[in-house]
Amino acid sequence: MKNPKLRILNYVIPLITLLVSIVCYFRLPDQITLSWDLNGAASSYEAKWHLFLMSGMGLVIAILFDILPHVDPRKKNYSKFEHFYDQFCIFMQLFLFGMTSITLVENFRPGTVNIPLVITIAIGILFLFIGNELPKVKSNFFMGIRTPWALCSEENWRRTHRLGGKCFFTAGIILILAAFLPSQKLVFGIMFAMIMVASLVPTLMSYLWYRKGI
Repeated sequence: MKNPKLRILNYVIPLITLLVSIVCYFRLPDQITLSWDLNGAASSYEAKWHLFLMSGMGLVIAILFDILPHVDPRKKNYSKFEHFYDQFCIFMQLFLFGMTSITLVENFRPGTVNIPLVITIAIGILFLFIGNELPKVKSNFFMGIRTPWALCSEENWRRTHRLGGKCFFTAGIILILAAFLPSQKLVFGIMFAMIMVASLVPTLMSYLWYRKGI
């Protein structure tokens, strides 16, 4: 991350997430819900210290986000998409903060949040963001659609990520609209299909372009 303010924010958000978890920890029951079924009902209960596995993940990710550009053999390329990299780091931290917040709210006041709706929309927004920025990502070994064929060719990488951006953006729109369908099984099916399509179509085309010498 090159932007000093975003670098600091990349650590501030997970630290706030961890602090909120610590403050709430002593008011939680010994067993808490960390997962829900398709209808938003609690599906399992865990020891409350497991909450820190979620809330502490942001700090681990923050450190990794700082390390990866320095160990990547193509680290010079990060300067070409550093704006996206910075934004993606912050977006992921906000996403984890949101998931931790939902978990805490639902354990204190079950039924407050429509979990299937919120999660589906959140993933849809994530896909929109990725789809919009993916074409700007330059060749590297840690971020993007890193097929062996794309890593071997700048043109293949460009085409793969341009197509991937369209696939993820379209999938994001469909997921947000699907979130309001009455059948949660149908919503889950659409989500699974969109994830598969957005991931596999660019991968397949990357291989086909490679076969054509691109």
